[in-house]
Amino acid sequence: MDKQKKDNEAVQPAVTGQRVLGDFHTILSEGEVWKTGGFKLPDGSFWAYREPEAVVIVRNGYLYVRAQLSRQNHQIQILDNAKHMYYSAEPVQVPQNGEISFELQIRARTQGTAPGDLYDGYVSLNLLDFSTGAALDFFAGNDKYASVYGILPFPGVKVPDTDGTKYFCIFTEDTDFKPREFNTYKITYHHGKDEAVFYVNGKEVRRERGIPVKLNSFTVALGIMTEKDLSPEGSVSVHGQTVIADWSPITITTSAE
Repeated sequence: MDKQKKDNEAVQPAVTGQRVLGDFHTILSEGEVWKTGGFKLPDGSFWAYREPEAVVIVRNGYLYVRAQLSRQNHQIQILDNAKHMYYSAEPVQVPQNGEISFELQIRARTQGTAPGDLYDGYVSLNLLDFSTGAALDFFAGNDKYASVYGILPFPGVKVPDTDGTKYFCIFTEDTDFKPREFNTYKITYHHGKDEAVFYVNGKEVRRERGIPVKLNSFTVALGIMTEKDLSPEGSVSVHGQTVIADWSPITITTSAE
């Protein structure tokens, strides 16, 4: 048993660097630490993920946003999904050897969303690689959460060709968390192993192996979102519902084996 314990300890990655991404007191200083999320469109305009009536509060180092949803895009799904979102001003580089992890606390509460329907309004952590179209996410709602893994057609992003399906997004839902309370979410990515692992409250809840492209950097995004397929008539994602989000600062850890 002692030898087994020693062997297990030997393969644990050693922490090589740690930083905290927060400084939410700068949230109104566009581009200092955080910036408004969105995408530049072919006509030169910018689609901003910003709810005009959102209430934003920074208190005890946490970011609070309350928004009654109103923003819609009737043509492009990705632009319709996110309603209010902040991007890290600079992407976080992925180490070529070893692992990187992102950990924070999120509380999600909603009003007027359809009972049991996570995708009618939720709070997100998104790790977005705009060099490949990859996304590793957590979505938290009133009574359910989802881990998300995908490669998406972000506007203006060239996705590498592969032998498999080029664009996809796989959602896995669960209810094993503390609804309407703070929960701890963690995502790790290992460049060499092409592997991502998702944790909730310290428990591994999902492991994705064989990610088909190498991820290079992550823009960290904090969002209020929906996930409702566009209808032939356009967006159906807004009906007066309100989403209330709380985020802690994000601890980013890099490790080498």
